[in-house]
Amino acid sequence: MKFGGNVAKHDKSPELKEKISFLPDTPGVYTYYDASGKIIYVGKAKNLKRRVSSYFNRTHDSLRTNLLVRAIADLSYIVVPTEQDALNLENSMIKEHQPRYNVLLKDDKSYPWIAVSNETYPRVYLTRQYTKDGTKYYGPYTNVSVAKTVLKLIEELYPIRTCRLPITEEYISKGKGRLCLKYHIKKCAGCCTGAISPTEYNRYIDEIKHILRGDVHVLLDHLKAEMEKLSLELRFEEAQMVKQRYDLLLNYRSRSVIVSQTINEIDVFGVEDDDRDVYINYMHVRRGAVVRSVTLRYKRRLEESLAELLALAMEEIRTTFGIKYDEVIVETVPEIEMTDVTFTVPQRGDKAKLLEVSQRNARQARIDDLKHMEKHNPEERTEQLLKRMQSDFRLPDLPRHIECFDNSNIQGSNPVASCVVFKNGKPSKKDYRHFKIKTVEGPDDFASMREVLTRRYTRLMQEGEGLPQLIVVDGGKGQLSAAVEALDAIGLRGVISVVGIAKRLEEIYFPGDSVPLYISKTSESLRVIQHLRDEAHRFGITFHRDLRSKSQINSELNNIKGIGPATATTLLRHFKSVARIREASLPEVATIIGPAKARLVKEALK
Repeated sequence: MKFGGNVAKHDKSPELKEKISFLPDTPGVYTYYDASGKIIYVGKAKNLKRRVSSYFNRTHDSLRTNLLVRAIADLSYIVVPTEQDALNLENSMIKEHQPRYNVLLKDDKSYPWIAVSNETYPRVYLTRQYTKDGTKYYGPYTNVSVAKTVLKLIEELYPIRTCRLPITEEYISKGKGRLCLKYHIKKCAGCCTGAISPTEYNRYIDEIKHILRGDVHVLLDHLKAEMEKLSLELRFEEAQMVKQRYDLLLNYRSRSVIVSQTINEIDVFGVEDDDRDVYINYMHVRRGAVVRSVTLRYKRRLEESLAELLALAMEEIRTTFGIKYDEVIVETVPEIEMTDVTFTVPQRGDKAKLLEVSQRNARQARIDDLKHMEKHNPEERTEQLLKRMQSDFRLPDLPRHIECFDNSNIQGSNPVASCVVFKNGKPSKKDYRHFKIKTVEGPDDFASMREVLTRRYTRLMQEGEGLPQLIVVDGGKGQLSAAVEALDAIGLRGVISVVGIAKRLEEIYFPGDSVPLYISKTSESLRVIQHLRDEAHRFGITFHRDLRSKSQINSELNNIKGIGPATATTLLRHFKSVARIREASLPEVATIIGPAKARLVKEALK
């Protein structure tokens, strides 16, 4: 049966409004349908009535949420005992129906596992297939090379079989097996002929399972004790073989340990939040070693909170890998109540270091995705960036052409301004421009900004050149107001969007809005704006320094009576600087400009 509801903010049918009044105050899962009966959203709720009502009783900040509410024609719900059950059901229904407005899990790839088969003489092998036939699975491994390295270690440590023969006691008794090369080079114990008993062979398998579970310390203790026992019995060759296994295992553990081994067993979820895409890394740690690491990527659809996404990720990991949580390290507590689970938000110590490692892995997954996109689909990568900027800066069009302005003056001398140009999110250095301030007396940054923008865009319009979609001014509300006044005076107010970026906290200011926007520090939009601002500052400072240098040179050489601009230029071309002219001897200067002028220059520069 279907139920639904609505109130004043969104005009829905009377039937739908009536249905919402029947919703229970219990945990459950609700499903929204459009007019054609298609599922468009699945959600969980601790209180169905309160949660569903929240969609309809107000206008939402998110455009996509408003579009969802507008599309809802009906809803159904399922009551469950606990919020945990609601999360489980929501997760399975989202996977089943793939609703348009739900958060999208982007990782649908199959991760490799190391499997230990359920046979008389078990095999240890790499697989992507997970079947319930008694086989034990360890992993998954997000990096195949890591899994292969572990397999190689196991093969070096133990003479286990790698063939796929159906070796049973009946198979051996019939004499079907033949010893292969691996037996003769001591890489296999000869299972196919019964050269090793199942009991003895399975001792190797038990030790291998310890390695795959991450219980390396147990095996190391066992090998050390066995090595000492063999040495006492003067069985030195066997002791040396055990020592080789011990050293290999010790080296393997030293590469795996990342934190103190005082942490026995714990789960960690680290997050890299890029506003639209969220990367959540899961690590399972046992005695300081990471024995499992997986990164999931979620695509936001309705401004889902980090707490919501963490809850989804925890359920995804639990159902996929059969995890039972005990203590979980997170940076924010998930939006779910879990019995017998302790959530820890560490501030310092080994647990904080673990969280940092997980966050670094999530961050690297995002970087890898961006690099992959830039290499294989640069156009899509650029479009994605521009759409993000269009959304963040409330622009009517994609900001394919952006210009940023910065003023430079030191103690009021040589006031200049710089204009840098980005096209498709990247610097277009051939379009950079410098400006000497002509009409402003003294260090007046606001008046300088008005002059530069007026000159820049008056000229672009006169020459018929394309105008930018976005102007960025380096400064807060004052600089932004000056820019708006300039655009207003030349009739471009409303034609070109303009924002200001303040240096202290990287606030973004919009015209007519006294409250700044704080964009996430990891946002690509903010990084582009910061790059623009830094380029404008660098370009302006370089120009300003050049002007000051020329001004100082002119004041020293051109003020010497009897020395004209041509003579000064000749000297600078040869000696490169006034300091070198001062250091040069009189005969050296005389060979360039003659003895009479040389005496004048050397006397003046004493």
